Amino acid sequence: MSYYSPSIEKLIESFEKLPSIGNKTAARLAFYILNASEEETNEFIESIQNAKKNLKYCSKCYNITDTDPCPICSNKARDQSVICVVEDVRDVVAMERTHEFKGLYHVLHGSISPMNGIGPDDLKIKELLSRLMGGTVKEVILATNPRVEGEATAMYLSKLIKPLGVKVTRIAHGIPVGGDLEYTDEVTLSRALEGRVQL
Repeated sequence: MSYYSPSIEKLIESFEKLPSIGNKTAARLAFYILNASEEETNEFIESIQNAKKNLKYCSKCYNITDTDPCPICSNKARDQSVICVVEDVRDVVAMERTHEFKGLYHVLHGSISPMNGIGPDDLKIKELLSRLMGGTVKEVILATNPRVEGEATAMYLSKLIKPLGVKVTRIAHGIPVGGDLEYTDEVTLSRALEGRVQL
């Protein structure tokens, strides 16, 4: 039995559909919106509508953008010979925050996961391969997540890309900065050993 009016209940249910939002958080968000000024509420609604209306996928890298091509793809100062392949749009933001990578990106929009019914044809793999045909790209960095699905995707892409004569590298995985060896799992430790570098 609900203690809220049907309108509030519907608003709470809408917030609950968002990822990682439970009933209590959804109720807090709903009451925050109800207590906000009409101007704040309209601004919130308008920002959602504008994002839905104006955002699109870049026709080159499939990052989300207001302009096509996106600012990264259209930046001539970026290294056109290196493409970093990531699973998600948010991964591009994570990589950009490092201020280390100066090349281009390609967003797959997922990873191969037979258990979830996601195969290679469901990802932007064909589009990646067509980008490599021009001969401009010399290296592809596979920056998929270090999970089973991410590893499977990286291996699959490596087998497709290597015959094209393009260098394929994988980002290193290992112990996070500030981490302790004693609390690190065996898989992470073995990855850290595999990815060791000479000093």
